[in-house]
Amino acid sequence: MAKSYVKFEVSKEVSSKALEAIRVARQGGSVKKGVNEVTKSIERNMSSLVIIAEDVEPEEVVMHLPTLCEQRKIPYVYVPTKLALGQALGINVPCTAAAIEKTAGAEGMVKEVVSKISGREASVEQKAAEPKEEKKAAEKKPKKEAEKEE
Repeated sequence: MAKSYVKFEVSKEVSSKALEAIRVARQGGSVKKGVNEVTKSIERNMSSLVIIAEDVEPEEVVMHLPTLCEQRKIPYVYVPTKLALGQALGINVPCTAAAIEKTAGAEGMVKEVVSKISGREASVEQKAAEPKEEKKAAEKKPKKEAEKEE
């Protein structure tokens, strides 16, 4: 069952690219590990890409990250397991979230991941926005008609 904080599905290709970007960025760039550090990085607008594990228990630990990223317009992506994320970061324990701040040699990979997920996020946002636009249009019509009657 999908977690409530997972807003879109990510292909294996994109998640493996994101993990590879972390591997490269940790060697020469700046990578933050763990929910607290990632949250600070997002709030300070320092993140280039945020990576969140899909198998986090309890969900509330990382539930705020997608919303925070959307508010700050920072791209984020999901990876299947926190164990894979920890291994990509070069640590021997699972990790729930990571943020790439300075990409170093991983600029191309980060841009590729962002371009692939931005199209997917845009389609999800459009689907969510369509019903709202229809409601707004329906609400505006009665107001104009009421003004004409007066």
